Amino acid sequence: MTQLNLSALSSLSAAVTGPAYDPAAVEVGIVHFGPGAFFRAHQAAYVDALLAKDARWGICGVSLHSSGVRDALISQDGLYTLAVLDEEISYRVIGALREVLVAPEDREAVFERLTRPDVRVVTSTVTEKGYCLAADFTLDFSHPDIAHDLAHPQAPKSFVGYVVEGLRRRKQNGQTPFTLIPCDNLPDNGKRLKAAVVALAAKQDAMLADWIAAHLTCPCTMVDSITPATDDALRTRVSEATGLDDNWPIQREAFTQWVIEAHACEGGPDWAGVGVTLTDNVPAFERAKLRLLNGPHSSLAYIGSLKGYETVYDAMQDAELAGFVRTLMLEDIAPLLEAPAGMDLPGYCEAILKRFRNPAIRHLLSQIAWDGSQKLPIRILASLSEALAQGRDISRFCLPLAAWMRFVIGKTRRNEAITDPLAGKLSDIARTCDDSAGDVTKFLTLGEVFPASLVASATFRAGLEAAYDQCLTFNAEAATA
Repeated sequence: MTQLNLSALSSLSAAVTGPAYDPAAVEVGIVHFGPGAFFRAHQAAYVDALLAKDARWGICGVSLHSSGVRDALISQDGLYTLAVLDEEISYRVIGALREVLVAPEDREAVFERLTRPDVRVVTSTVTEKGYCLAADFTLDFSHPDIAHDLAHPQAPKSFVGYVVEGLRRRKQNGQTPFTLIPCDNLPDNGKRLKAAVVALAAKQDAMLADWIAAHLTCPCTMVDSITPATDDALRTRVSEATGLDDNWPIQREAFTQWVIEAHACEGGPDWAGVGVTLTDNVPAFERAKLRLLNGPHSSLAYIGSLKGYETVYDAMQDAELAGFVRTLMLEDIAPLLEAPAGMDLPGYCEAILKRFRNPAIRHLLSQIAWDGSQKLPIRILASLSEALAQGRDISRFCLPLAAWMRFVIGKTRRNEAITDPLAGKLSDIARTCDDSAGDVTKFLTLGEVFPASLVASATFRAGLEAAYDQCLTFNAEAATA
């Protein structure tokens, strides 16, 4: 079968949409850190539409660790197929990713891109853990990568380290900073990323830190689209639809949303022209999405896994579990939120539930369950803390937390790897657990997850112990009633 690449574009099936521009003529104007599945399904698709009108915004992807994306796409000239799987299924070849660099192998090439005058935007999807922040969302100077970058600032390992060194070189060259746009599920992501960049720079050069603080634009954002991992079934489906061999196609649902804080970027991309929402109230969009979509997603991941389900769709076929999630959204989370202008929160909840029930999307609960120690404080504990402060019932919030503890214990007892930055600590705790209420106390020693104020709350501790007891004898009637 013919390989997908630039020369094969002319032979695309009529059922497949190709780039509405010549990818070979595109200039690189965006550097993106973390060219994984979500980025290629989401931001790169927006840029693909942008390139049809403005060829300046091709993307140089930078992987901080793995060479997988580069190795898969190099023979394809950076092209890949995006399968949109919903009530209607469509296929589109994305040509926006013009280059992929692996930072440890191509460090100076990365800095060459970061200091190009034509590069005006740097974006990132490095996951919450990739920003190297502590529990209070400030830069964690004890993180091994940050400690390395302090000792070797011109040979960094962390994303923040690359940003600081790239900006140092731009300042040295008399250039203006690029606009820095983080695209991960981190509350106030722009503010926190800029603060981290300034904090690391301040340890190296006070004048550089002042320059960054004064001139770097780093807007807050919210991104949303369900993007399951690629599997062999998708490769087969894409191959049959396109007639081409694609090493790494990507899939997502039809729904996609990108919200960026309104900002000045002279001569920058026309984001609004390709459907990006520019707003002065990103936090309202962000909280609605993180808490009403990501929080229930994590709840389904941990509770659903305990009940033996494999995918979100499977879990949503359990009427009791689906009802629990719906009640959590409408009765517990939504009352805590400010609705962004034009958003009907109950309607938004029902739309999310419909997305969860999409049979065309096979979103593995095991994938959503990754990095729970980083995600749960943002997705569940933030809402729980507000509900507790307002004297509201927190019992439903406690169930996904308890299910996460049982999930960790189960993985440890089965000798299965835990995908989490705290995997070592979690396994150590799990090995001491004996299925008693004392297990909860052991998990609550994780200061990286549970704030001291919550740990000190008798109401929280009692609610979590009750939920943990439910999970020990898990069944639909007891746990989701």
